[in-house]
Amino acid sequence: MFGIMAMMLASCSPFALVNSEVYNDADLSSYHTFRIVTPDEGSLPNGMQMVTYYNIAAAIRQQMVERGFTEDPNSNLLINIAVTTHRELATEPLVQPAGYFPYYGPYYPYYVYPRAYYGPYWAPNTPYYNNAQVITGIYKEGVLTMDMVNLKEKLPLYSASVATIINNSNGQYRNLKSIAEAVETLFSRFPVPIVK
Repeated sequence: MFGIMAMMLASCSPFALVNSEVYNDADLSSYHTFRIVTPDEGSLPNGMQMVTYYNIAAAIRQQMVERGFTEDPNSNLLINIAVTTHRELATEPLVQPAGYFPYYGPYYPYYVYPRAYYGPYWAPNTPYYNNAQVITGIYKEGVLTMDMVNLKEKLPLYSASVATIINNSNGQYRNLKSIAEAVETLFSRFPVPIVK
């Protein structure tokens, strides 16, 4: 009975997991600490207020703590967040180096901490950066994306995206309760389970 109710509630959710992928065969359970990007490390996406950033960060923090991680400002595990603020137009498949996060051209998610800092494949004017294309139907307006990176080694570990944290009826970011639900969906296929 509980399983049926859970499925019914999940099917009513306004949020959909867009992707969830581990990179470089990362064992995320081997990390014990994390830190969430702060606005002073970059800038907030267009239209995002500090209260929205804090709500997203708090929801991510809760999910990580429930999985046994400890927040530490010196952690090598950086959690970066982004929001896509434009709709994609290109439809050609992306070609990317193995083990690196995808890049989605001018319509890619707007990251607080620029992905260019993750390593050489994110430097402008490199052949990879210039030739990347958007994957059809992936990133639309309001998609929340989360990257996890070993910042010391500039090694991508995990990325997930959820649609959509922008309310289509008024173009505003959703409220605290909805953001928490979206982030819960974002972590729904995270490879480290909640600690019982």
